[in-house]
Amino acid sequence: MTQQTRRAPQQAPRRTGQDEAEQHGHQASGQGCPAGSSSAPALAQGWCALSALHGRIESHIERALQAGHDLSVREFSVLNVLSEQHDGPGGHLRMHQVADSVVLSQSATTRLVTRLEERRLLSRYLCPDDRRGIYTNVTDEGRQLLEEARPTHDAALREALQDAAKRPELAPLVTAVETLATPA
Repeated sequence: MTQQTRRAPQQAPRRTGQDEAEQHGHQASGQGCPAGSSSAPALAQGWCALSALHGRIESHIERALQAGHDLSVREFSVLNVLSEQHDGPGGHLRMHQVADSVVLSQSATTRLVTRLEERRLLSRYLCPDDRRGIYTNVTDEGRQLLEEARPTHDAALREALQDAAKRPELAPLVTAVETLATPA
């Protein structure tokens, strides 16, 4: 009789914001876009440039947040969105509102919130006036990690924009983003 060895259950690898974007069909690099092709309509070229800019920025921020704080871009976004909510009735977000805020499907948002809850960065509770509703709230630990990660996020964003501004096809979009950030 042979003795069977027990294997420890393997944990699934932690998904990053980049993984989640790819799962939902978002191209992070703008691949598949006709670079400078005269046959592509201007609108499609503009969309491809915007997609490429978004992908470059998100990848750069992702690497910085993962290295410095063990956070994905999506995790940072969820903590950030929820931290801006006030306490009291109506002050927290329901799961579908979180999904809309971070542009993920409801199922991907649920998985993301579950991971953050397991890390004690978020908590969920039933809505007192609608037992079908679930609110999501940032814990003190989540707020602390967010505040520690914010300078890393902001520095990586600035670096990614400076790098993208050097590329002629992305420079106008960088200018547009910077214009949006300037108070009117």
